[in-house]
Order: sequence, then structure tokens, then C-alpha cells
Amino acid sequence: MAIDLSKTTSPKGKIEQRIVYESGNEMAAYAAHQINYHIMGYFPISPSTEVAQFLDLMKANGQHDIVLIPADGEHGSAGVCYGASTAGGRVFNATSANGYLYMLEQMPVQSGTRFPMVMNLVCRSVSGPLDIHGDHSDLYFALNTGWPIVLCRDPQAVYDMNIIALKLAEDPEVRLPVLVASDGYFTSHQKRRVMTFANREDVLAFVGEKPPEGFAHVLDRDNPITVGPYMNEPDYINNCYQQSMAMYRAEAVYDRIRQEYAELTGRDYPILDLYRMDDAEVAVFLLNSSAEIVKDVVDQLREKGVKAGSVSPNIIRPFPAKQIAEALHGVKAVTVGDRADSYGGHGGNMTIEVKAALQTYENHTTKVISRIYGLGGKDFYAEDGLKLFEEAIAAAGLDGAAAAEGAASPKPFDYHGHTAGDPAKAPKRVLTPMKFEELKTGLITVTPDETTGKLNVRVPPLRSLTKKPKRIAPGHGACPGCGIFSGLELFFKGIEGDMIALFHTGCAMVVTTGYPYSAHKATYIHNLFQNGAATLSGVVEMFYERKRRGELDHLGLKEDFTFVMITGDGGMDIGMGPAIGAALRNHKMIILEYDNEGYMNTGAQLSYSTPLGHRTSTSNVGKQQAGKVFHHKDTAQIMAATNIPYVFTGSEANPIDLVRKAAKAQWYARNEGMVYGKILITCPLNWLSEDRDGSTIIEQAVNTCFFPLYEVERGVTNITYNPEEKGKKSSVLDWLRMMGKTKHMSKPENQETLREFENEIERRWAVLKAKHESPYL
Repeated sequence: MAIDLSKTTSPKGKIEQRIVYESGNEMAAYAAHQINYHIMGYFPISPSTEVAQFLDLMKANGQHDIVLIPADGEHGSAGVCYGASTAGGRVFNATSANGYLYMLEQMPVQSGTRFPMVMNLVCRSVSGPLDIHGDHSDLYFALNTGWPIVLCRDPQAVYDMNIIALKLAEDPEVRLPVLVASDGYFTSHQKRRVMTFANREDVLAFVGEKPPEGFAHVLDRDNPITVGPYMNEPDYINNCYQQSMAMYRAEAVYDRIRQEYAELTGRDYPILDLYRMDDAEVAVFLLNSSAEIVKDVVDQLREKGVKAGSVSPNIIRPFPAKQIAEALHGVKAVTVGDRADSYGGHGGNMTIEVKAALQTYENHTTKVISRIYGLGGKDFYAEDGLKLFEEAIAAAGLDGAAAAEGAASPKPFDYHGHTAGDPAKAPKRVLTPMKFEELKTGLITVTPDETTGKLNVRVPPLRSLTKKPKRIAPGHGACPGCGIFSGLELFFKGIEGDMIALFHTGCAMVVTTGYPYSAHKATYIHNLFQNGAATLSGVVEMFYERKRRGELDHLGLKEDFTFVMITGDGGMDIGMGPAIGAALRNHKMIILEYDNEGYMNTGAQLSYSTPLGHRTSTSNVGKQQAGKVFHHKDTAQIMAATNIPYVFTGSEANPIDLVRKAAKAQWYARNEGMVYGKILITCPLNWLSEDRDGSTIIEQAVNTCFFPLYEVERGVTNITYNPEEKGKKSSVLDWLRMMGKTKHMSKPENQETLREFENEIERRWAVLKAKHESPYL
């Protein structure tokens, strides 16, 4: 983080402050590092990913002591955080969108057992379809989790609310985890001038040097406790009542804390941010970043004689119903803008709650107009704010047209910013579907050997396979030098006939399916990477059952489909459980993992396949840390332990070997069950290597025995390429020097990490050779 070291004391504040120019994500991380939390469990997802990245970079440079725990997925990160909170320390997290929904099961568990923490929700559209930009569809899922929710309209508020939130969470009258919500990209990535505490000591003086004492935790050996017991009625309802009362108390506690904070800093966040509402006749109600934009519209309307005003809460759990009803007293009409729909509810969640507030506090005169806007990150401009005001003005009868007898009133509920469908712009098929005869060439044959029980594969020279059509069309948006598609297409050369592919979220998915275009020539399915294996399992079983019932006879299928799930190494982290489940059920499908050693589509964070010592954006190199601190996962061996018929590793640097394995994979997937394959893929952008060196780097990875080529066929291991026997065994250090992400491992201060990495490569290679020599290992 680039920090401007100029310091100032706000004329309205009591503490020394520093001016910085940073984004919302940077300010969340900055506040967290000043607090110096004990634990952060995290998993990367855009646009919140940067929070962990910034904290890791600061950790590498020794700026804080937070233990950063990279989880296997958001559900795991929520579990890490919950466990840490039961142990009495301070806990922090950040997430977005489907990542938050994946955590959702854990959210009421933590609030229901009353363990405080702070989590930043960097708001983003919830799939599907997939969209990574900002709206409030994830935020609205948080409303019923029992967490107080504070809002941030700009990076300054992100910083301030992260400090206020911890004090609120730990207050004896509250003791609940708190959510800090900001808008993805609009706030998370937008740089602004921000005032911060100049000294960590002042931050800790405000929130407390350490968590308040006197509350039970699991590390007190003299006071053992039971966390989360089973409850029947009436105990369960009593627990919920106590939690509910704590939530309502949070409103007064927040109000007290924000006043204390205002006295220290000169910055105030009242429960409602009211702008020119004293005599307003029409108003607009909005959350977060768009609420600032609409203030300019208020000023413009005031200049024209319209008594306009705006309302925006700084806290929505507990919902400030009474204050809102009072603020709208005398207002003839208000347009409530929701950045997410509550489908079927005749308005978004804020609309429903504003209406309830008016009803509860007997304001029966203010008309409420509901508009859904800004979904999927659609920009909100002053012109959009003006349109929302125009709806309220018309509903209030303040303009001539609406006041005229018989004039139509605005719809009580509608979307703003959507466009009518144009049949002329409907997606059209650009590519002619591939013919079966083109795909079933007969060039590759696989025949079982009745004597050995293994498969004999005949593969022609590679040039003969160029006649087979590519299954992914040119025109995708991958980075220069990306090895994904050369690796996938080489594998696909070994597949004969029709194929249905499921792609997890990841680089290969994102760059091939930008609506309304698709680079996929065959049927393609997408699901989020924690559940792809289960999804394709459902497709496979439906195919075979409908085939058994004769429901597909009219389609004239020449032979069965080959079902392939394409996943990155991230999908085999967060999706490991469903993948193992599919393997144990032994569905007739192939899981093909392209391993580029990181979560590349979200910005090159570490995955469990990132090797020891390698630099990523969450395993930085600095004076206190030199890359990833634990070894990479051997996914192929994990999948082999499920006893599926066939497991293999492959590389485009050994093309015939990979094509032969693809052919075997297809035979086993059609005849016996699950297949898993792993291919190493180059990523020049994030490996910090030359585009032209990709194949050479992959070849060296194989020749060092870091990425050995082998297969496990019906439980028997066979090394298919041995660089020692070929006289091609190469130096690990020479390979590491080819990539910018690993050059630091050659420095004297990192020799211990290098030796540990080399030793682990040799250990795994020795184990593999032993398995190759014995069919019982």
C-alpha cells in the first residue's frame, strides 16, 4: 500500500491522523492490520480478494501478526473463523457473492452462539448467470443471519466502519459477529482520499488492547464449556429471544460508539444519513455508493423549487424502522431503490422493510414506489437518480402531468435500467455443430488385453490427428501464452465421438463464454467450482436412465456421450469433497484438472497445488516471509486412493503420452466408471515468465520429477516417462530460475526452503517408483 506519510490533526478530532489515498479493499486491510487481529480465515473471490492480498503483503513485510489461514473454500474459511472466535481471540474475514452464500450455513451458527468477529462483505452479484460486478443480491441474503450489518458508501467509511464494527461486536450488550458491507468495485477498487488513525495505539485505545474479559471461551481449562449444544423447546426459543434482544440493543450501542468515534476523529456515521430532509416532500431511499450520487440530484431539484431529499441508512441490522418512519413524516412519496430483487415480493428487501416501518409507526400517507436498479454492476448515474425522483414526484402528484385528472400513476413496482428484448439481437448459432463422423475418426483405437487386463492403445502420428476438428473455437480471451487451451485441445484429440463438457468457474470458463458469444462447439455446462462434480454426476445418471427408458431414441445417437468435467486446481480445492463423492459413487465421467498452480482468474492467489516457496498474491515474498509456507497437494494420489478405474497425469510437452491417456480415459469412463486426470499448464502472466517459454518450463517440470508422468490403472501404478532412464533428469533450481515467481528461491537466505522443496520432490518420486515396481503399493 502506498502511504502518504503526511500527518494532520483534524480540527474536529482529538487524535493524530494520516492522509492516505487508497481503495475500499485497501482500507479494510489497513484497519485490520492496525487492530492486529489474531486470525483471518479466507478464500479468494472477486472483488473481496484484495483484502487478504494486502494483508499478506503487509505480513510478509512484518507489519502485523495476523495469522492468515487459506481455507479450502468459503465454507471452510467460515469454519476457521468460527473456531477461532470460540477460542476467545479477534477474528476477521472478507468475502463476496456466491462465496458468502457458500458460507451461509455457518452464519447463524456463529450469531446463535454469540461469538463476535468482523467480516467484510464486498457486495457482488450472485450467480447465475455468473457476473462478478457489484449489486446487493448477496447482502440481502445476510439480513436473516443474526449479524448486525453496517454500511459503507466510500473507502473512508470502509476504514471507519471496520473499527467501529469490532467495538460493536465485542460490546457486552451485543456480543454478535458484525458484517461490514461495501459495494464491489464501486467502493472496493475506487481510490479516494482517506483519513486514518496515525498511530495503532490510538486504534487499540478505542477498541481495546485485547478482547474484553469475562466471557467464556474454549481455551479456559478451569472452566470447560459446551459450545452449540442440542436444544429442544423452550430452550431454543429462549436462545433466539436473547439473540434478538441483543440485535435490537445493537442499535443503541452503535449510536453510542459512533458518537465516541466522531469525537475522536471528527467523522460521524449517524444511524440515518439524511440529506435536506427537513421539509422534503419527495425522497429517494438508497444504500451505499449510489446514495452519494443522488445528493447532487437533490441539489439540482431544490434549485428548481422541488422539495427533494434523500435517506440512506448506515446500519440495516437492526433495521432503523422508527427513524425511517420519522424521517419520511410529511414526505408525500419516496422511491426506494433496491440493488437486488426479492423475487415475487413486489419489491426488494429494502422496499418491503420501509413499507413495514411506515405501517408500524402509523405513517399511512407516504406513498412508496419500488425500483430495482443497478443489477450486475450496472452503473448508476445522476440521470438514474433523477428518474427515481421523477417517479416519486409523479406519485406525489407534484408535476402537472401526474396531477391531471386521469393521468397514470407510476407502477408501484418495476425495474429501472432494463431493456426490452430485441428478437433481432437474439444469440445466433455461428458455428455449425460438429458432425459425429468428424469426431469419430477411427484413428485412435483402444482394445482390452485379455491376458494382462490392461488396455492396448494405438495412436497415429500427431500430424494425422490435425484432421479432427477443435472442440473449442478460436476467439477466446485468454492471456498471451496461456497453456490451458493447447493442453485441453491436445487431450481432446484423444477423445473420439460426442462429448458433453462441464467447466467450473475459472480462467477456461471465463474467457470462452462472454455472452452472447461462446467458443464451445459442443454442449457446455457451467457450475460453480465447489459443485461441478456433483452436477455432472446428475447429468451422467440422467443420460443413462433416459436412455434405458427409451426417451432418447428419437435423437439418433450413434453411441454414448463422453462426459468430461474441466476444472482448475482451485476447483479441486473447494470442490474436493464433491469430486471424491463422485469418485466413490464411480460415475461414468472424466474429471480433467488443468493445474496452473494458483487461483489465476481471481488474481493469482495461492491454491493447495501451489508448491512450497512459490510467490503468489497471497504468499508474498518479504523480509518475514518467502512464498508459500507449506507443500502442494498431490491430487492425483488423493483421487487414486478412491479406487476409481483410472488416474493419470499428463503434459503437452509429452504429447503422444497425453493423447494415449486421453483415449484410455474415454474407454474407462464409458465402460467402468470415474477417471481423473491432471495436466500441468503454464500461466506466463502469473508465473512471471516469457510467453514463448511455456512448453520448455512444463518440460523441465516433468524432467525434474516435480510433475512426474504416470498412470494408476485399476490400482496398479505405471510410470509412463522416466527422465532418469532417458538421461534427462534436470535441476530443480534451473527450473525455478525460469520463472519470476520462484527466482527468489535461489537466494542464500532461502536455501532452507529450496532444500525442503527438493527433498519433497525426491521423496514423492521415490514413493512413485516404489509403487511402479510393486502392484500392491
